[in-house]
Amino acid sequence: MSTPHLPAAARPTLTAALPPAHATRRRWLAAAAAATCAPWLGAGRAHAQEGAVRIGQSTALTGPLGDLGSAMHQGAKAAFAAINARGGVHGKAVELVTLDDAYEVPKALANVDQFLADRDLFALFNCMGTPMIEAMLPKVIDSGMPFVAPFTGAQLSRVKSARNVFNIRASYADEAEKLVQHLSTIGIQRLGIVYQNNSFGKEVFQSARQSMDRLKLPEALAVTVENNASDAGAAAAKLAGGHLEAVVIGLAGKPTLEFVKAFRALQRGVALYALSVMGTPATVKALGPDATGMAISQVVPLPSNVVMPVVRDFQAAWKAAGATAEPSHLALEGYINARVFAEALQRAGRNPGRAAFLDALWGLKKWDLGGFEIHATTPDRNASRFVELTLVGRDGRFLR
Repeated sequence: MSTPHLPAAARPTLTAALPPAHATRRRWLAAAAAATCAPWLGAGRAHAQEGAVRIGQSTALTGPLGDLGSAMHQGAKAAFAAINARGGVHGKAVELVTLDDAYEVPKALANVDQFLADRDLFALFNCMGTPMIEAMLPKVIDSGMPFVAPFTGAQLSRVKSARNVFNIRASYADEAEKLVQHLSTIGIQRLGIVYQNNSFGKEVFQSARQSMDRLKLPEALAVTVENNASDAGAAAAKLAGGHLEAVVIGLAGKPTLEFVKAFRALQRGVALYALSVMGTPATVKALGPDATGMAISQVVPLPSNVVMPVVRDFQAAWKAAGATAEPSHLALEGYINARVFAEALQRAGRNPGRAAFLDALWGLKKWDLGGFEIHATTPDRNASRFVELTLVGRDGRFLR
């Protein structure tokens, strides 16, 4: 016999059909099991109701920086999977729609055009790469669609008038300042800076130089490296001959590998300091012994630091999602970004419009995500200022 079609609210559930004692026990067991996997969600329903909040992500799943994009994507997916398993947000699942742009601007723009044309898409989330975000930003700002957690530390995404763009991660300026402050604290005077000859590298250089001026450090010996790394060897030779105590590295991708290998072949006693975009497991593995001893700034906590509640929650979600890769900083960053999105969606109430969602995002003041604070102020400022230094150990693992 067929079951008559009923509206969602009128459909009987299995729990409602059970005797009261069994129903109570079933609900208690389900809530206890879910809370064990994701205690930050509290008790709730086991499955999301009908409907979903669809959000779009253009990121590099392949290409030269595919390892970065894939790690963040997996971390975000783990968070949303845990949220959806607990009933979603106000009973609605969060559906992450991801398109691969292979770290190519034309593909990223085509992806964003597709997202902006989709009337059922609620927001853009965690799109990746300074060049890609710079290209897509005018369209996104003009559309008014919420753009949450663009993956860049560049100031170009921090637009004072763009209330629909919500930056989370600490900026490249924050990272460069942390590195220079540390070097000043330990008494380093003879400093070199190598930076990529693009907008990313120039921003790192300017931020580092401003910090050095403020701390009254001597002027650094500075060199550039082209995006194709063709002059990485020449840059390494110039810095190796500069009698330096430390080098700040404002490079990403292939230039990082080529420069570090060339420099280590010439000089092994000089401390190397790099930004978070360099500190991926793939890059560290590719460098091998040349990575040992490098100091790298990170914009999220160490993903093995289970003293922090947010890391414990992340590890539980990562395991529940069946992830086989070792948890990384980038995966944790994707997870944190997803948690922030879900929190704002929760605060915005049932069936919120984009305006209510943006109000909820900007209402996140000193919100403690288990040791990681989100504090929204103005669109030209990122909501997190978290930066800590890590060290690459002999086994390639990060240490604090």
